Amino acid sequence: MSGFPNVSAMTTLITGATGHLGSLIVEHVLNRIPAAELAVSVRDPEKASALAARGVDVRHGDFTRPETLRTAFAGVDKLVLVSIDGPDEERVEAHRAAVAAAKEAGVSFIAYTSVTDADTSPLILAKVHKATEEAISATGIPHAFLRNGMYHENYTPALAQGALVHAAGDGRIASASRDDLAEAAAVVITSDGHDNATYELTGPTAWSFAELAELGGVEHRAITPQERQAQLASFGLPEFLAELLTDIEANIAKGVLSEVRPDLEKLLGRTPRSIQQAL
Repeated sequence: MSGFPNVSAMTTLITGATGHLGSLIVEHVLNRIPAAELAVSVRDPEKASALAARGVDVRHGDFTRPETLRTAFAGVDKLVLVSIDGPDEERVEAHRAAVAAAKEAGVSFIAYTSVTDADTSPLILAKVHKATEEAISATGIPHAFLRNGMYHENYTPALAQGALVHAAGDGRIASASRDDLAEAAAVVITSDGHDNATYELTGPTAWSFAELAELGGVEHRAITPQERQAQLASFGLPEFLAELLTDIEANIAKGVLSEVRPDLEKLLGRTPRSIQQAL
């Protein structure tokens, strides 16, 4: 693990590299460029020791401590900015700090993991992403907005519990594999022609919860958003997270996430994995 950042030319850096999405992006990027050209920014460098052993430059960077980002982003040419979790106010502030640090460091391209229709979506989740996209656009740095749909993996684990409870009604959702979305991010950050592009990234089909339950051989039960939020809170989820997850399902019921878009298939050069394949 290096004590100082590698400031050689053409360094690509990925934030959140030990997280669910970030770690997958790292693997796909390593399939496309040498480890010596890759750096990662993580809150706990010890958790990325395996990457350091493979020749990746592991740096300490914490969005809530902007002073660490000045060092983490030093010498970086291309940046994959993976959105963080938490309450909206904290996320927006942290994301803006990261964007400012990228500007200060002279980063020449930012790929940001956003959400479907971030600028127009009624989702509570979209507010943070809209604000972050606006902050990136304001810097003048060439960028790509990777507007990820919901992950298959948000929903398939529930099948192991023997029942699928939701507030999505008969709505349909065009979810995608987290790994496919990670591969798309790797394609964008390691190839040219993506300046100021916006990609709406979904799976190849839209499915309903009734169909998912049938695929998994379990029962499903649609409840009201109020009941769903109370249920999620009873599981011990923070209030903001219970509200956010319920809001997603309520908007699925309204058809907000049902549209299948072609961008993911175009970036991958193949058909993305379906919910059936995810099972």
